Amino acid sequence: MLYFSRWQSILIWLVVALGVVYAAPNLFPQSFLSSLPGWVPSKQMTLGLDLQGGSHILLQVDRKSLVAERLSSIRDDVRTLLREQRIGYTGLSSAGQSVQVRIRDADQVDAARRAISELTQPITGTLFGSGSVRELQLAEPERGLLRLTLTDEGINYRLSTAVTQSIEVVGRRVNELGTTEPIIQRQGNDRVLVQVPGLQDPQRLKDILGQTARLTFQMVDQSMPVEEAINGRPPVGTSVMYSTDNPPVPYIIEDRVIVSGENLVDAQAGFDQLTNEPVVTFRFDTRGATRFGQATQQNVGRLFAIILDNQVISAPQIREPILGGTGQISGNFTVQSANDLAVLLRAGALPADLSIIEERTVGPSLGQDSIEAGKIAAVVASILVIGTMLVIYGWLGVIANLALMANVAIIVAILTVLGATLTLPGIAGIVLTIGMAVDSNVIIFERVREEVARGRSLVQSFDQGFQKALATIVDANLTSMIVAAILFYVGTGPVRGFAVTLAIGLLTTVFTAYTLSRWMIAVWWLRRFKPKQLPAGLVHKMPLEPKIGFMKARRLFFALSVALTAGAAGLFFVKDFNYGIDFQGGSLIEVQARSGEADPGNVRSRLSELDLGEIQVQAFGDGDALMIRLQAQDGGDTAEQEAMLKVRGALEDDYEFRRIEVVGPTVSGELAVSGMIGILLSMIGMLIYIWLRFEWQFGVGAIVSTAHDVVMIVGIYLLLGLEMNLTAIAAILTVVGYSINDTIVIYDRIRETLRKYKKMPIEEVINLSLNQTLSRTILTGVTTLFALIALYLFGGEVIASFVLPIMIGIFIGIYSSLFIAGPMLIMFNLRPDTFGVEEEKSGAVGQAKAGT
Repeated sequence: MLYFSRWQSILIWLVVALGVVYAAPNLFPQSFLSSLPGWVPSKQMTLGLDLQGGSHILLQVDRKSLVAERLSSIRDDVRTLLREQRIGYTGLSSAGQSVQVRIRDADQVDAARRAISELTQPITGTLFGSGSVRELQLAEPERGLLRLTLTDEGINYRLSTAVTQSIEVVGRRVNELGTTEPIIQRQGNDRVLVQVPGLQDPQRLKDILGQTARLTFQMVDQSMPVEEAINGRPPVGTSVMYSTDNPPVPYIIEDRVIVSGENLVDAQAGFDQLTNEPVVTFRFDTRGATRFGQATQQNVGRLFAIILDNQVISAPQIREPILGGTGQISGNFTVQSANDLAVLLRAGALPADLSIIEERTVGPSLGQDSIEAGKIAAVVASILVIGTMLVIYGWLGVIANLALMANVAIIVAILTVLGATLTLPGIAGIVLTIGMAVDSNVIIFERVREEVARGRSLVQSFDQGFQKALATIVDANLTSMIVAAILFYVGTGPVRGFAVTLAIGLLTTVFTAYTLSRWMIAVWWLRRFKPKQLPAGLVHKMPLEPKIGFMKARRLFFALSVALTAGAAGLFFVKDFNYGIDFQGGSLIEVQARSGEADPGNVRSRLSELDLGEIQVQAFGDGDALMIRLQAQDGGDTAEQEAMLKVRGALEDDYEFRRIEVVGPTVSGELAVSGMIGILLSMIGMLIYIWLRFEWQFGVGAIVSTAHDVVMIVGIYLLLGLEMNLTAIAAILTVVGYSINDTIVIYDRIRETLRKYKKMPIEEVINLSLNQTLSRTILTGVTTLFALIALYLFGGEVIASFVLPIMIGIFIGIYSSLFIAGPMLIMFNLRPDTFGVEEEKSGAVGQAKAGT
């Protein structure tokens, strides 16, 4: 077990070396990395927006507007087809998902049906054209009435196509802003996720993403005064549109489009040579130039309108034909607005309206503060953990620390190579991984101590210790891996970040704690130093098998647990959760005074005049910062964005916006449901695994103790008034992961003891197992708490509010493992004879070995 071939040794250290090499660039500034040769790894880990600043915007394609636009296009197609066949019709209209028309002459109904049926031909529905989608169905509810109905399949196809096109257009727009490494990707069936790290002006990004940028050139109808058209009825084939001026100027616009933005090949911001005002110059393709030239030749002296998203930018007079295919758009432009319009026109129009349903923006100054606080917290946590292991285990602590550092390096390297994003919940996953890595080493070393106490030599003790610890380590990590996989599947955003880092950490922990530590002990320490006894350390002051009567007091602790759980559950009915905007919708804004101290009363007074409903303003940080919370706005996702614009207008002169989170009603409900489903499915997954791996009593006992932990930690959130949001879900999951890891270690020892002592009463078996694992429970808990305390004290206020419930949850998890998970097995009547014959034999063999 302690033997390693040369190739095994080479592979082990090759993995460690690669981890260090690919993790190392994260320690150096980018300026230094850019000076290195190209073959040297220089990629750095991607930090989440909560750590480095930037914008996270979730856009949703407006299904209703997409359907309405498609129906309008179908109406035009029907009109054109019937006119080409000279078929008389009336009542061409649309409603719901249908377009219908009545044919005047009964003799022409069959001809009309043949003409319109062209529109019902299947369209290609897959990437390679191997499938098809029937978008329209033709029906004749009564003679002469033809109805075309959009199928759900067709709408979904158009929606999917619109999302794909939107990703391309949004990508071009964002890249035009000159940002670095933006993330633009599909999310779900109708959404586009945009993440832009390090963005200095998030409002400009929102303005650019929020415009459809549908540019058209259309003639202005001057046949009647525009006031008459507004008050009465505009001429057939025209619409009244307004300019972007202040106040807006109305125009009668012909519906016929001369040229659209699809014919543009270039657009650049510039200055008018006569007035020196900002303008946008444009250039058409050949087709666009020809059509534009013909239109200007035929309409010299008339006005034509340049229209962007149904607003008239300008309406110049055609003084002479424009035949070169170029022109310029003038209006009330600033230099930035001219640049933005040029960006929109070059990127192209969106195929459908996109609405912002979620926004999370962190200012660069706050992001930098988070990074600095995180570095300090990481250094302090590392010193505390390393020092604790050295004091407890001596030279074995050195080996455990080296394995732990290798573990963290490999995690960082994998995240770096995969391009995964490290977020605040991701840090929680790493903290939990550190706890589990320390726990794995403690499990091994405690097993070795037991073997030494039985009289084995040091080499035999390490050999047996690693063998016996393997099953426990695998069981604990596999159970947590099930949790991580389920959370990644059903979770979103921060919960997924937690799941990714936890899953990676679990894999690296098995490698470093079991394989790397074993190599260092076997090949380096035992062979080189040839020790005769375990190194000195504080651990030798702790008895291997204390005589604490856990089972004697189990009824007392059961009663206490029932009372506390009932009390926590009772809080659900007498006190409301402090729901964050993740689950309730609304806006959360952190601002910092540009000079002096922040004035909560003044800010509250200013915002109260905006008619935005309930507003909470509280001091935050060192007195110069405020946390502002707005209730969810009536009017849906668009209303949330309008409220944010009002707040900016009221405060921007005096306050810097450091963090903005806007969650519309569409997203808030989904986040709440996915978070709860994630926790429930995780518990079910653990139950199934433990049931299959142990016995059903173990599975139910683990679920009961885990449910106890969830109820208690949720009760803590209620009692302390902590905000319940996605980060809180990640904190709860961290506690659940730690608790179930603790429970599995104890259950594994109970199962082993049951096999060894068949005649021992179950109460004594459980009591013995709890005492045997008590030192490991205490040492792991203390080490993990030291890391969390460092995060709490030095990680900044955001991290502190996240870490506090985890620290409390560690105590809850230890308590439930000792006083609930074990005694539950007695309640469910677990007996030694539930194990099979093979297990009895293996238990007898184990007992015989133990006696040698």
